[in-house]
Amino acid sequence: MRNIISSLLAISFTVLLAFWLVFDPFNRDWTVPAFHLSVTHTVLFQFKEDADPQAVRDACDGMMALMTACIHPSTLQPYIKSLTGGKDNSPEGLQVVEFASTQDRDYYVTQDPAHQQLKKSISSLVQRVVVVDWEKGQF
Repeated sequence: MRNIISSLLAISFTVLLAFWLVFDPFNRDWTVPAFHLSVTHTVLFQFKEDADPQAVRDACDGMMALMTACIHPSTLQPYIKSLTGGKDNSPEGLQVVEFASTQDRDYYVTQDPAHQQLKKSISSLVQRVVVVDWEKGQF
């Protein structure tokens, strides 16, 4: 009798475990996330010598505001991992933006409405732009 009860418990446990794994009542994502290298997007602006100083400050403030203004089209959340910048001792400014993936960077560069609006608004102030993108450790 004891063996029958043990066997029934083992079978019941196995059936419940199989049910759990197949139907996943808590709807958990059991996939292992893929490893992605982040992408660093470096932008150097050379502002025109006759650019209004307040307009340059506003342009730099607008660039820094992209950290929260750029919204991912799928998640509807900000997607820039980090954004920092400052003025060098030369007339150029520098911004460094980090994205989780090349897809996020590509969206930012070509489609993001906040980024497109900023580019349009500062185009009359900028004499030259240099952009360098890289994945950490990829040479």
